[in-house]
Amino acid sequence: MKAFKGIAASDGIAIASAFRLTEPDLSFKKRTVTDASDEIKRLYAAIDVSKDELLTIQQKTLEDFGSHEAEVFKAHVAILSDPELLKRIKSTMEKDKLNAEYALTKVTDSYIKIFDSMTDNEYIRQRSSDIHDVTKRVLSHLLGVPLVDPALIHQPVIIIAHDLTPSDTAQFVPTYVKGIVSDMGGRTSHSAIMSRSLEIPAVVGFTGSLSEIKNGETVIVDGSTGNVIVNPTEAQKEEFTQKQTAYQKRQNRLANLRFQTTSSSDGKHPILAANIGTLDDLQGAVENGAEGIGLFRTEFLYMDTNHLPTEDEQFKVYKQVLETMDHKPVIIRTADIGGDKDLPYLKVPKEDNPFLGYRAIRMSLDKPDIFRTQLRALLRASAFGKLSIMFPMITTINELQRAKTILNQERIKLIREKVPVKPVRVGIMVEVPAAAILADQFANEVDFMSIGTNDLIQYIMAADRGNRHVSYLYQPYNPAVLRLIKNIIDACHDNHLPAYMCGEMAGDQLAIPILVGMGLDEFSMNASSILKSRALIRRLDSREMVTLANKALTMASTSEEVVAFIHQALNDGQ
Repeated sequence: MKAFKGIAASDGIAIASAFRLTEPDLSFKKRTVTDASDEIKRLYAAIDVSKDELLTIQQKTLEDFGSHEAEVFKAHVAILSDPELLKRIKSTMEKDKLNAEYALTKVTDSYIKIFDSMTDNEYIRQRSSDIHDVTKRVLSHLLGVPLVDPALIHQPVIIIAHDLTPSDTAQFVPTYVKGIVSDMGGRTSHSAIMSRSLEIPAVVGFTGSLSEIKNGETVIVDGSTGNVIVNPTEAQKEEFTQKQTAYQKRQNRLANLRFQTTSSSDGKHPILAANIGTLDDLQGAVENGAEGIGLFRTEFLYMDTNHLPTEDEQFKVYKQVLETMDHKPVIIRTADIGGDKDLPYLKVPKEDNPFLGYRAIRMSLDKPDIFRTQLRALLRASAFGKLSIMFPMITTINELQRAKTILNQERIKLIREKVPVKPVRVGIMVEVPAAAILADQFANEVDFMSIGTNDLIQYIMAADRGNRHVSYLYQPYNPAVLRLIKNIIDACHDNHLPAYMCGEMAGDQLAIPILVGMGLDEFSMNASSILKSRALIRRLDSREMVTLANKALTMASTSEEVVAFIHQALNDGQ
């Protein structure tokens, strides 16, 4: 028996034989050519075949799983049709007289590097897997090496793979593919998202060596905890079989909560909303009973294109989000671009410390034409739903006032143009300690505040959450973090404003009891966390959680002590 640990990417438990999905040999040598036109013809022929394959997979996925999952392959076709990408590859071949394989990977690797560097936005960073996927497919045709076809699996297996592309995952048949183990990817990668759509338990970011898992060996995958057991004992098989049964019963119970209002046992009603990054995420929000959208990250509009998105392009997206949510509240954050988000078409200076640099509202105020375009699109969309606009990375009162002035100027212009505009609430994302400390002053300027814990925690603890050497300092339950969060919530309530949270902490099952005790009004999280969070809150008495929060804030000096208080409170309440 061997036990390993990874990232829990898709809930559930699977027990089956290991099936190693091996990577084909797509190695090649760099060559110079005398006539680049022949290489360009080879490249375009390989791209055409790849697009035909992707269209076939897209149609199959549409029929088997629906439009949400099929959108992945529409995006892949779009990548291979991107004129800027093709132009760069062609230019590399013509200028340097290089073979198609080398020119293709040289250009796509540069894109992958950009996306991989975006450690503060996991969704955007994981888009590098899309480019890797389409590159591998084109390479296979250039080299004449067939890709492995997962659809040929005919018996129950646990897929063991270094990396899984969306194309691989889309061809899985849940009847046979019982679980997935991969040492690449994160919870927001397309393969992880599709695993959840297929309800296949998955563990990614595997910390052991995949070579230690042999074909045919029995593997247990616990997608809820990230645990992987190879060659389990009979007792372990029996234990996890019972856990499988219990898990399925829990899922059936959770499904019954989809259309129910979130309510604590003593009648408090916090809102459970969804964080989304693209239109693809909307379906998951609706299916999981989201009571609104607490954070729409608009960066993808800028990242998934080769030009600044126009007002009309943005308006159509915002309108669709508002209409889909059917008058439930929607908070759309203005673009958090710049700094580490290097847009090829936008001249942004390189920085030594992009997390503390030229990004978000700082860039928006410095480039008002871009900012005004987005604000106009948002204001036009306001006529189609219940819209709130949120500014990211606000540090000073002056920044907020300048942003509000520009917003009001664009509102006046649209009204003069006789464009329908509804009133919108304006808020800030509190993610900078300076804003958190002066929350009482900011409360005079906004309609709401939303706590962005992902950045706020790393700024409080002076620890880059993407740096494994200091990852131990990324502590959501640290009393210093909790005290500052409580300061924000109190400042809101003292000024009769709602306090929201849209960072990962909002969906953290250990953090939720304390946040309920602090009086947080809205929890916005990944859609997949909504139903289990609703079930948890239904078991909580908010009055008891107030006692828990006070103990954590006044009696604890370490994260470990806070966690102990939480476990004690939850166990006492059972």
